[in-house]
Amino acid sequence: MNTSEIIASSETESAETVESTASEPTTQAETPKPSNPAKSAKPKIDVQPVLQKLFELYPHLFGNAFLPLKLGTYQDLMAAHPEVFQKDSLKAALGFHARSTRYLQCVADGNKRHDLQGNAVEDVSPEHVYLALLELFRRRVISNAKSRTKLDLRPIFRKQLIAAYVASGLSRQDYQLRVQNADVEATALLEEALAAHDAKQAKQTALKRAFESSGKKTAEFAEMYGLDLADVERMLSNK
Repeated sequence: MNTSEIIASSETESAETVESTASEPTTQAETPKPSNPAKSAKPKIDVQPVLQKLFELYPHLFGNAFLPLKLGTYQDLMAAHPEVFQKDSLKAALGFHARSTRYLQCVADGNKRHDLQGNAVEDVSPEHVYLALLELFRRRVISNAKSRTKLDLRPIFRKQLIAAYVASGLSRQDYQLRVQNADVEATALLEEALAAHDAKQAKQTALKRAFESSGKKTAEFAEMYGLDLADVERMLSNK
């Protein structure tokens, strides 16, 4: 399951499905029957009519601008419109919606999750923000490769990771535990981003201490150490 599928599954998972699966009895004596791909393959669902209906009913969520959906939106929609939506087609449509680049971007931007009425009800979890950023980064890398663009996207990605980490309010250790995954390159990029952030924070702390003990004004302090005044002001203000 890739990163976009993980996000999509969290948006669309049905409590009814989970409960019924958990309650099904199984025994070690049961022998699985060989599957017939021709018979077991489900017909492809056309999600466009469902997406159009979602847009008509909730343009503030599915219109020109997307918003992260409250967890449990699938169940809320089925309860609000049992005569309009069918379970399988709605789940497929929401999955398609949640895997779209526009939806991943609104999650990566750190917007709050919204209910059907458009109320902000909860934060997107740090791991979902991270997964959205990672999937967008992968898609851009693939797009650049296809267009033979040589732009290095890693510095931009590292900057986004730092912003997401700071916004999470978690310690470095807790954040890494929440977002850990098997992608070696992604893990290395995250390590680089967090190390750069820690180094910047340490430099700011040292600069503040030196400034406070110098008794100088900001301009005088910058000139004394041969530093750019704007850089010093930024670091002293923690920006």
